[in-house]
Parts: sequence; structure tokens; C-alpha cells
Amino acid sequence: METGPILDPHGGYRNLEVYKLAEIVYDGTVAFCRRFFDARSRMTEQMTHAARSGKQNIVEGSMVAATSRRSELLLIGVARGSLEELINDYEDYLRQNGLEKWSKDHPKALFIRKLARLDDKSYKSYRTYIESKSPETAANTMLCVSYQACYMLDRLKKQLEERFLAQGGLTEKMHAARIATRRTKPTN
Repeated sequence: METGPILDPHGGYRNLEVYKLAEIVYDGTVAFCRRFFDARSRMTEQMTHAARSGKQNIVEGSMVAATSRRSELLLIGVARGSLEELINDYEDYLRQNGLEKWSKDHPKALFIRKLARLDDKSYKSYRTYIESKSPETAANTMLCVSYQACYMLDRLKKQLEERFLAQGGLTEKMHAARIATRRTKPTN
């Protein structure tokens, strides 16, 4: 019985589309807060922390994947929760300021959502809508990107669950490798 490598590939988060969107969410949130809130306000601190947590937990989850599928899945869940918290803050901002929240089929929302399909998307793709347009457009732009990141995190969680069920985790691989090694080596 031949076993494969014990440690799975890990890292590579920079190539994940969800990481790219989470980075845009973080950069956009920093710009949004600079524009619409005092730098020392609790709201600025909360929103930038939630956006950063969404991005950084993807990084950490990706890096621990080799040794802990459980931790990877938990950290992706934390990333998802952080971005949901951020979505709630943007929705509050719109509601408390009497601004329209775009439906997912709103023409402006459809336009913003298409930007995520760009091969070379970055914060620059969204900058004008966050830094130069109305507060309503800026908040809704951030909502669109955040919704897309959450959708992708949900898909990633499902893939991670399926991979775990099919392949197991580190402990199972270590046990299988140890058993295989015992079977192939003569005892003294």
C-alpha cells in the first residue's frame, strides 16, 4: 500500500479569486471610512477590522491547510463571518442616512458585479465608485463586492468540506503512512 505525501499543498491564497475580492473589500473599506468617517471613530475601527479579518483569515486558513483541515475550515468560516459583519455595517450606513440599497438586479449593481469578472481586477477597478461617487454609490459598491466575496467563501467552504470527506485530514494520513511503513519493513 503506497501512501501519498502526508502534508497537502498549502498557501497559494494570492491565486484565489476570493482572496482578490477580499483584498478589494479591505482596500475599499479603508478608503470608504477615510472618506465618510472620522479616522478615530469607532465605526472606522470596526469596519476596517472586519474587512481586514475577512482577508487575513483567508491567508491564515490557506497557510494552515497542510497541517489542519479543521483549522482551515474554521478560519474560512471566520472570514465569512467578518465579511457578513461588514455587510451589516454598510447596510446600516445606507439605512441611517436615508440612502437606497440597490437590489441585486439594480442596473448599477449589475455593472459593479461585472467588474469582478475582470482578469486583472484590483481595487483600482472600483476606486472611482468608492472615492469619487456619491455616498450611496460608494456604500452599494462595497456591498456588491462584499456579497460576491461571501458567495465565493460559501463555495470555498463547501469545497473544503467535500475534500475533507473524500481525503480526510493530517491525522488520518499520518496513521495510514505509519501502517503502510510497518507493513513494508521487516520487524527485528
